[in-house]
Amino acid sequence: MKRVKRAMAVAVNVLGLAAAVAVAVVAGVHFEHQGPQVPRPHIAPSPPKLSYLGVYEPSSPGSYAGVEQFSRLIGTSPQIAVYYSSWFEPFQSAFARAAHAHGAIPMVQMEPSGISLAKIAAGQYDTFVASYAREVRSYGQPVILSFGHEMNADWYSWSYGRTKSAVFVAAWQHIHNLFTAEGAHNVTWLWAVNVVGGPQVRSIGAWWPGSAYVDWVGIDGHYFQPNNRFTQLFGATLTQIRKLTRDPVLISESGVAPYVGISKITDLFAGAQAHGLLGVVWFDVAGHNLRIENDPAAIAIFQQAVSRYDKPTTSGQPTTTAAGSVQGGSK
Repeated sequence: MKRVKRAMAVAVNVLGLAAAVAVAVVAGVHFEHQGPQVPRPHIAPSPPKLSYLGVYEPSSPGSYAGVEQFSRLIGTSPQIAVYYSSWFEPFQSAFARAAHAHGAIPMVQMEPSGISLAKIAAGQYDTFVASYAREVRSYGQPVILSFGHEMNADWYSWSYGRTKSAVFVAAWQHIHNLFTAEGAHNVTWLWAVNVVGGPQVRSIGAWWPGSAYVDWVGIDGHYFQPNNRFTQLFGATLTQIRKLTRDPVLISESGVAPYVGISKITDLFAGAQAHGLLGVVWFDVAGHNLRIENDPAAIAIFQQAVSRYDKPTTSGQPTTTAAGSVQGGSK
C-alpha cells in the first residue's frame, strides 16, 4: 500500500482544509504539469466509449466489501479492482476470485519497496517471482500487473534519484521473462508512469522497457489545483507516450482533492474519452482525495460518468484474448 499517500490522507483529515492546501503545494507538484497540452484528437463528434472503470478502495485486498459498496453507490460494477502489493507478498487469489465473481479484473500494483532492483535483474529473487507467476497462472483468469509504478518520480525507492532507469528496465524485463517461462500468459503488463512536470518528476522515455514487454501504458495523475484541466494534467505525458508506443493507455490512478471541486470528475472522464483512452481508475481514499461515499453530489456525477462506458459483455466479464490476457493487452 502507498504509505506516502496514506500519511497525506491522515494529515488532511486532522488539519482540515488549510492543511489540505498545504499538502497540495508540497505533494501536488508530483501529479501536475503546466506545460504543453495535447490537442483533442481528430475523431468523430461522438468518440468511442470508455472500456474500463477501475477503483482502489482502502479495504482492498483484505476485503472486497469496499468495491461492492462503491458499485452500489454508482449503480454499476467496476471492470478493474486494484490493490497495492508489497514485495514478497503472495498473489491475493481470494481477492482476485472475488473480483472475477463481480465481473472485474484484479489489477496488482507491485511495489518493490526497499528492494534492490539490480538484484531482481540479476535473478536473486527468482524464487519469489517464479512462485508468484505460478500463483497467477493457477488463478487462470485475466490479471493486470504493474511493477514499480511512478518510477519517473522521486518518492519511491525504485524510482528516479534512487534507482537508475537502466536498472529498472532490466528488472522489469527479467520479471516479464520469468512470467513467460512459467506460462503465466493471463497477465496484461501495465507500465504506469507519473504525469510529467515539476522538479521531482522526469521524462518517461528512459524508463521504457520496450514494446515486447508492455501491453498497456498507465498514467497516474491527480487534480490538486482548481484550475487543472485534463489536457493540462495529462497532455504532456500522453505526448511522450505516443513517441514511444501506440499501446492502449489507461488512467491508472486518479482522484480529485476535496477542495478542488467535483466538476473535475466530469473533466477526468470526459478527457479520457475524448483522447481515446481505455478508461479511468479512481483512487477512492479520503483526505488525499475526495471519497465519493460521503458526498451525494459526487455520487451523482459518477452515476453520469459511467454512461461514458461500453456496456459489459453478456457474461459480465470483460472480453479477453484466447491466451487469457485482457483485450488489447496481448502482442
